Amino acid sequence: MRKALRWLLALVVLIGTVSTAGAATAAEPKAVDIKDRLLSIPGMSLIEEKPYTGYRFFVLNYTQPVDHRHPSKGTFQQRITVLHKDVNRPTVFYTGGYNVSTTPSRREPTQIVDGNQVSMEYRYFTPSRPAPADWSKLDIWQAASDQHRIFKALKRVYSQNWISTGGSKGGMTATYYERFYPRDMDGVVAYVAPNDVVNKEDSAYDRFFARVGTEECRDKLNGVQREALVRRAPLEKKYAAYAAGNGYSFDTIGSLDRAYEAVVLDYVWGFWQYSTLADCADIPADAKNATDEAIWDSVDTISGFSAYTDQGLETYTPYYYQAGTQLGAPTIHFPHIEKKYVRYGYQPPRNFVPRSIPMKFEPWAMRDVDTWVRHNASHMLFVYGENDPWGAERFRLGHGARDSYVMTAPGMNHGANVAGLVADQKAFATARILDWAGVASAKVQENPSAAEPLATFDAGLDKRDVEREPALRP
Repeated sequence: MRKALRWLLALVVLIGTVSTAGAATAAEPKAVDIKDRLLSIPGMSLIEEKPYTGYRFFVLNYTQPVDHRHPSKGTFQQRITVLHKDVNRPTVFYTGGYNVSTTPSRREPTQIVDGNQVSMEYRYFTPSRPAPADWSKLDIWQAASDQHRIFKALKRVYSQNWISTGGSKGGMTATYYERFYPRDMDGVVAYVAPNDVVNKEDSAYDRFFARVGTEECRDKLNGVQREALVRRAPLEKKYAAYAAGNGYSFDTIGSLDRAYEAVVLDYVWGFWQYSTLADCADIPADAKNATDEAIWDSVDTISGFSAYTDQGLETYTPYYYQAGTQLGAPTIHFPHIEKKYVRYGYQPPRNFVPRSIPMKFEPWAMRDVDTWVRHNASHMLFVYGENDPWGAERFRLGHGARDSYVMTAPGMNHGANVAGLVADQKAFATARILDWAGVASAKVQENPSAAEPLATFDAGLDKRDVEREPALRP
């Protein structure tokens, strides 16, 4: 009898254990798919998901206020993309300062930290433009506030460290974001970021062009540029035929003549922005005896004769608006060209924006950012290219900066990056990025020279070529 009782008691315990285990299993939360987590964020909607091995890639819209100071006065849809790896990895927040690419890609800091990447389309670049567009709401604070809201929304999903980054106008954008919201990011990597503190004083650019590269290369470039203006009449005839054949117009800049000179005057700048000293071999050596076709082809290849047409300018209206209201724009001189050949000189941004859009320059905007960086920069890395014209006016650090650095990649252009730095700087910069992202190993913390990117190079994701825009756009 006792034996039967013990057996019955054991059976009851066993049944209870199984029931408890079953209840525990049933109570375990089901893993939520990353897409569902992203779309559960208020204001977030899916445009499309694209496959990429090892990642999930989403193109999304996020509802933003037109005016962050008065959120009730209208909204617009801002495009962002998310290259998702793992919520337990750090996240890199990237913007190029223009349109966002909807093709999966990975910026250098993302490869270094082996993390996620959130990319933002800059406000007022279509389709991320309010309708109707109140252009007074396109400024660096409003754009920084766009980033702040996106960060706050996504930080709930990606809770590890964040680093902001961008190249050129994107590097400027990352810097402005840090100035206005210094507590958001754990680090900033700003590539080739211009810093035009005093818009009317641009002699640094003249000094740059007087010594960049070699004298032989400078002479070849100057010769082609001068010759393109000497031969203005026949080449403008060719330009008119080119414009007519492509349906181009010149209402914004005012005339074909103005557009032609603007393209030609961009030529030397454009070469050094996008090319290297080795590319000088492709420049006509004897410009005076070169054919019209050779002069045209060289200028078109480097500057692009479509750049100052209405159609070429339209995409970049938001940039030129900002250049003429806050960012500033360079002005350089051409001592190798007689004054009789230069009718307009470097034209101001106002000439590249439709007259229906009002513009007023704010000289204090860049002074404020520059002062803040000098005295308050923390966990910031600025990388410049030795032969990049935009680096002639750059960000510099003052005594108040902490754990921040300005480095220059020898021989590099507007595509300068950490990989192009000299070996010791490359390792040190990599170590600092890993540390800011919270993923530096004990070995790297002890010996920064051992630092290397955590993710292997992926030719499909890790684009290393400079993002080419027409010259005179950072």
